Amino acid sequence: MTQHSRDTPQFYLTAPSPCPYLPGRHERKVFTHLVGEKAGDLNDLLTHGGFRRSQSIAYRPACDQCRACVSVRVVANEFRPSRNFRKIMAHNADIVGEQRSAVPTSEQYSVFRAYLDQRHRHGGMADMTVLDYAMMVEDSHVETRIIEYRRRNVDSGITGRGADLLAVALTDVLSDGLSMVYSFFEPSEESRSLGTFMILDHIARAKRQGLPYVYLGYWIEGSKKMDYKGRFLPQQRLAPSGWLRIDAAGEVLSEPKD
Repeated sequence: MTQHSRDTPQFYLTAPSPCPYLPGRHERKVFTHLVGEKAGDLNDLLTHGGFRRSQSIAYRPACDQCRACVSVRVVANEFRPSRNFRKIMAHNADIVGEQRSAVPTSEQYSVFRAYLDQRHRHGGMADMTVLDYAMMVEDSHVETRIIEYRRRNVDSGITGRGADLLAVALTDVLSDGLSMVYSFFEPSEESRSLGTFMILDHIARAKRQGLPYVYLGYWIEGSKKMDYKGRFLPQQRLAPSGWLRIDAAGEVLSEPKD
């Protein structure tokens, strides 16, 4: 790859494929490579424009006659947990989240494999091997972290490695927030609402780090798989005119927010 191509990203368009969220529709994506010294800056810029990262690729939907996928980011400093969110936080008070370098482990893969087999056995990631998982974690040219969530063992005092691993989040650190790239959890602990708990924890982490936003990826109105993202208010959703604010009451403000 030449110096010019590293500094000036080239964008490509995928062929149509069945949409995983809206039955009967097809999706296309526009994508580019995140490589080189400026990968972090490019990832920041593209994330602000509605792109997501997968390994060393940044992509966003480019579907014909469909704009259902909407980028969502939570306004961290103004977020106030609802009664239900507080109950989830209390239910998981025995869990400790520890941020680590983005290094894959067999322990993580064991939880990842159980998660896929239980919840996404027919999805596009169902056949991922341990090497595929390692690539998902390690193939990043931006600032990426792994957050491991473990049960605090009150009797033994174990809180770090050695305690039960219940959930994992792969997260990018951006100039203005945390971007949750992928998260998964032990399916036998489904009653804990660990997916929601990890988002709540990321909002708290963003607040502590002075970062304005937590990026949740795409929200699709009417999609059961995506409904949960709309519950974290206030938030901003990316429209053609810019980022629109959705207040704590769920009302859409007309003025775009940069």
